[in-house]
Formats: sequence, structure tokens, C-alpha cells
Amino acid sequence: MAEIINQKKKSNLWGILWAILGMLYFFIPLYGTLDFSLRMIKGQISLEAYHIVLSDPKFFESFQYSVIMGMITVVISLAIFLPTVYWVHLKFPQIRPVIEIITILPFIIPVIVYVFGIIRTFSRPPLQMTLHPFTTDILMVAGYVVLSMPYMYRAVDVGMRSIDVRTLTEAAQSLGANGLQVMFNVIIPNMRIAILSGSLICFATVIGELILGDFLVRPALGPYMVLVGRSRAYEPAALAIISYALTWVCLGLIQWFSRGGTSQQLTGR
Repeated sequence: MAEIINQKKKSNLWGILWAILGMLYFFIPLYGTLDFSLRMIKGQISLEAYHIVLSDPKFFESFQYSVIMGMITVVISLAIFLPTVYWVHLKFPQIRPVIEIITILPFIIPVIVYVFGIIRTFSRPPLQMTLHPFTTDILMVAGYVVLSMPYMYRAVDVGMRSIDVRTLTEAAQSLGANGLQVMFNVIIPNMRIAILSGSLICFATVIGELILGDFLVRPALGPYMVLVGRSRAYEPAALAIISYALTWVCLGLIQWFSRGGTSQQLTGR
């Protein structure tokens, strides 16, 4: 018994050690970036780099553009994957492995290859779409949907697996509900946490994406950060911290709503 307790203590110590090393590996570079961003004025700690970034009209232009693109991408992704995953779970479970393979292709195909494919396909007749900002924005949204597909699909799929889709559908249909009513009044309310998680991860992916905006020459936040980094030192560090903050806000919202949803399920309210 004493040997077992000692072994457990040793395993716990090793676990704590590796957790501390992992946290140091993550937070030390982050702290270094934060400290560097605060030292634009020699000899003192200041927010001058953040003030310069936030007072730059191009920053707000690029941030606004990425936010709008992110919101449109989230809406379109949900419109695609919610009914798709629903019908796969309800009617065609045998094709789930095929869809899972398709949804991991953005991890396999480099983004640069994907972007060059878009440019080669849509920069000449009959599908010439890169000459005008509006049509190029359509290509941007389509590219964002594809790049965020692994995250959105898996979030929706996990949400579908956590509920009994068939039983809920049959119960709603027995009460006279049609397909749209089943989706909007039964399935979606029971998947709000999964939908929110996928939406925020999709939004964060769009905010931090670089290659699409750079090669399609659109005013996204990622290319703006690279442009600032070519000629300045402290402002890119401030932009990096702002980007980290946006990501952590998204993760915090996921955690907060998830806890709220869990407590509602446990209390039945």
C-alpha cells in the first residue's frame, strides 16, 4: 500500500512538473512580447505603441473588415453544416467517414496552394471574380468557410452526438412539426453551446488569417499586421498582444456559456 501511495505521489509530481514547464513555455514568450510592447518610450513603461496602433485609421479599417468577414463566414458555415450534419446523423450515418475526411482537407492542403488555386481558377474567364472588390470578397468568404470547416464541422458534430437526434425529431414530427420547425425549435436550442463554440473558433480563425487576405489583396487584419511589422518594431508586438486578447476573449466566452449551459441542463431551467 505504501509503495502504491509513493508511486501516485511521484506520478502527481511529474504531472505538476510537466504542467509547469508547459505553462512556462507558453507564457514566457507572451510575457516577453507584452514587456517589449510597453517599452516604446526609452526608460519607462508606457502604452504608446498601443496608442499608435489604436489611433491608426488603417487598423480600424482592417479590423472592421475582418470582423464583418468573420460574421458572414460564421452565418454561412452554420447554414451549411447544421443541416448537413443533421441529415448525416438522421438519414445517412454511413457516409460520415467520407465527410470527416473531406473536412480535414484544410489541414492537409497548404493554404498557399489553396489560394493559388483560387487565383488561377477565378482570375480568368468565364469565372473572373478577382477584378472587383465585391466579387473578391465573395472569394474571401468562401475561402474562410473552407479554412474554418474542420472546426465548425467538429463542433456541430459533437453537439449532434450529445443529443438523441432521431428521438427528438420523431417526437417533434409526431406533434405536427415540419422540417424547419424541428431544426429551429428543437435541434438548434439543444445545440447552442456547440454552435457558439464553433462560431467563436471560426471567428477567431478569420481574424487571424493572413494568406487569403494577402494574396487576394484585401484589407484584412492579418496582412495589416504583417505590413506594420515590416517597418516598425513595437507596434507589431502590441498588435500581437491585441490578437492574443481577442482569442482569449473568444475562449472565455466559450467557457462562460458552456458553464451556463451545463448548469441549466443540471437544474432543468
